Amino acid sequence: MSWSKLTPVSCLVATMLVVSACSKSENPKTAHEITATAPVTGAASTLTERNAEQRFITNLQANLEKAGIKAKIVSAKTTEIPNWYWVTLDGLPSVWATADGKYVVQGDVVRLGDSKPYRVNEALQATENQAKFAALKTSDLIVYPATGGTAKHVVYIFTDASCPYCHKLHGNLKAMNDKGIEVRYIAWPRGDQFFATMQNIWCSADRKAAFDQAVAGQPLPATQCPNPVMDQYKLGMNIGVNGTPAIYSQDGHYLAGYIEPDELLKKLEQR
Repeated sequence: MSWSKLTPVSCLVATMLVVSACSKSENPKTAHEITATAPVTGAASTLTERNAEQRFITNLQANLEKAGIKAKIVSAKTTEIPNWYWVTLDGLPSVWATADGKYVVQGDVVRLGDSKPYRVNEALQATENQAKFAALKTSDLIVYPATGGTAKHVVYIFTDASCPYCHKLHGNLKAMNDKGIEVRYIAWPRGDQFFATMQNIWCSADRKAAFDQAVAGQPLPATQCPNPVMDQYKLGMNIGVNGTPAIYSQDGHYLAGYIEPDELLKKLEQR
């Protein structure tokens, strides 16, 4: 069962916010985080609350298994929405779940009442993304430093050498670097047929030259080596990437698909 089949449920409390890319062939107050494998500790939570949260994880995991959904719960957070949890899953995008573990929602939940709508899940997802990006080794990426060596901003871009929008964005690399933006490419082949090319790029002695060559439509020599392409692809799937390019700030916020350098800088400076 795919999570896409669960999305319509979000109409109960959520509005899906539509965002351009090559497709695949104030912060709210939150409580503490718990995990499915470690005991819960901390004075901020009462024993009753901790027991309720552990029961929630147990019930949700059991219900997922009953439904034939192979998804391991990594952690769960209480949220500003009463009786709703934000659930991190192993290898799948995070989801909302009701406290009884019976209902799961994938998508945006929007808070109204302020001067503009606020996507409650944005900050929750960004916190997860920031930790995942911080754990990446720059040696596993293709890094384009800011001009002058001092970066004002760092962005992570999920990219595919076969994607026309990625080609267009790649042509703006110098402009982004000149504006003080360090660009870090993460491999995200959009389909099985593109994995070989991305792995050839990542196995090349000069990844930048190989990426340029692939973008120009020139064939690359077939190579094999231990490479992070599959892990990076899984990372993208885990945080909800569904097309390339997908640009994220260093603090984990999704910024855009294709975007002009001036607009990208403006978004970064507004963060």
